[in-house]
Amino acid sequence: MFGVLNLNKPAGVTSRDVVNVVQRLVKPAKVGHAGTLDPMATGVLLVCVGAATRLISLLQRSSKTYVAGFRFGQRSDTDDSSGTVTDVPLDGNAPSEQELRCALQNFIGRIEQVPPAFSAVKVNGQRAYAKARRGESVELKSKTVQVFAIDVTEYCWPNLTLQIQCGSGTYIRSIARDLGELLGCGGLMTSLKRTAIGEFPVAAAIDPDILSAESIVATMTDPILMVASMPKYQCGIDDEDRVRLGRQLSISESGLHIPDGIDTAQVSEIAVVSTDGTRLLALGELNLQNGVVQPRTVFIR
Repeated sequence: MFGVLNLNKPAGVTSRDVVNVVQRLVKPAKVGHAGTLDPMATGVLLVCVGAATRLISLLQRSSKTYVAGFRFGQRSDTDDSSGTVTDVPLDGNAPSEQELRCALQNFIGRIEQVPPAFSAVKVNGQRAYAKARRGESVELKSKTVQVFAIDVTEYCWPNLTLQIQCGSGTYIRSIARDLGELLGCGGLMTSLKRTAIGEFPVAAAIDPDILSAESIVATMTDPILMVASMPKYQCGIDDEDRVRLGRQLSISESGLHIPDGIDTAQVSEIAVVSTDGTRLLALGELNLQNGVVQPRTVFIR
């Protein structure tokens, strides 16, 4: 039980519901997901099983790609169509596509974003959505998020479809809300599909309903694929026992594999793989000055 399930979350269920399906099939192995999707959202939900749960933070750093539907001329307390929706009268002409594209430039790069009031962000130890559901005032601080690209797929007032590639922690609902406010017409999200997390595309995702205790192991993705683009250290013949015990490895030049475009001097985290390069043994810390790799998160026993 050491792998990642690329699941296609259906609409109308929570991410926790999907994790629970997996948990029932793999007990007593640990299970966790790498990035929540709202109940209305669909698409890629990565569920890590067994020791792979220790790779969740690595997966969360991967870029995410979404296809999102927005509607202008409306606002919502949840910033999407599942909440209480109010119409916003249009003052003047509807924004042109050129005006829309210019406005979208404000949402690319490192941006400050206030999460939706109905979100899992904690406020004084409580989830914001719990306070919002009780009718309590929720004031959330802005946070810095990274948006790599936004492409307009279709625009026909009042509806807009975007493809958005972004980093962890980005709320697409907040982009809908803030874009509508910037254009002066209000906006909310009507649909959301996560089409990829890193190297895991929705085209390869599996319907959770077809999982079974017999098929689940064969369905898992080997964790070695999760570190495909990372710097790696390929162990020598006598290194695996040292990795198992968490002991330092003296690096050889032939064992060090740094992808093109990465400055070796800037590498700290490194994947430690088997002698044949087919198994992920650990995540470690590279110290070139001392010529060693220190295993930190060890997956073999």
